[in-house]
Amino acid sequence: MNPKDIRTSSDPDLAGSYDAMLRAARSAQDLAIRTNTGIVVAVDGKLVELTAADLIKVREQETADN
Repeated sequence: MNPKDIRTSSDPDLAGSYDAMLRAARSAQDLAIRTNTGIVVAVDGKLVELTAADLIKVREQETADN
């Protein structure tokens, strides 16, 4: 695995793909919240299911931190 940060790539498409992945993840979270379903994510290399309630709590925490 390449530990180099993809955002520092000289290829603008590759560098921009990081933001695209963040937008896709946010969209998947939005859908899970709207449909009251969970999503599976990797946390420290382990698969973890986050429920819609978990995602809402994360969003609330993000809002409180900003």
